[in-house]
Amino acid sequence: MLLTNTMVQEILIDITDDEKSSISIIECILKGKTSDAEIAEETEIKLNTVRKILYKLYDAGVASYKRSKDPETNWEIYNWKFDQKKINDIINHKHEDLLKEIEKSLKYEKNNMFFACKANSHRYIFGKASEYNFTCPQCGESLQYQDNNTIIVELLNKKAKYESMNKSKTKYLSYIS
Repeated sequence: MLLTNTMVQEILIDITDDEKSSISIIECILKGKTSDAEIAEETEIKLNTVRKILYKLYDAGVASYKRSKDPETNWEIYNWKFDQKKINDIINHKHEDLLKEIEKSLKYEKNNMFFACKANSHRYIFGKASEYNFTCPQCGESLQYQDNNTIIVELLNKKAKYESMNKSKTKYLSYIS
């Protein structure tokens, strides 16, 4: 269930810069294949690529490893573990950041009057528009008042969506775990 969630997939792709391999590697770990060699064999992904992705996940804090020695070869073996809680934390942090950005944009839209150029869609707050004598500095066309109520409504809808997600955080977290 965890790896079918699009937000989880986006985070993993952001971390690893690898769309296909990172999901396959984590699926392997969740199924009990924990050494880099086992993962490479199971997924048919080159061992170096597996290691590179695992270390990126480690650097992001979503994977950890335990090191041991193979008694026969004396080589070090790394057994990997995927931290689902850390993914949940990243998602929560992303939601909080998005909510802050929405609130910042909403405040900006509510507290300003806008004028726009119909020719090139450049948009200016009242103060800048008046500095330009309500003439577009790019093309010389007249700047027209722009009603931003639709933008405000869209932002309010987005805000409500993210607030709703944050309120049901425990439900959401159990959904992706």
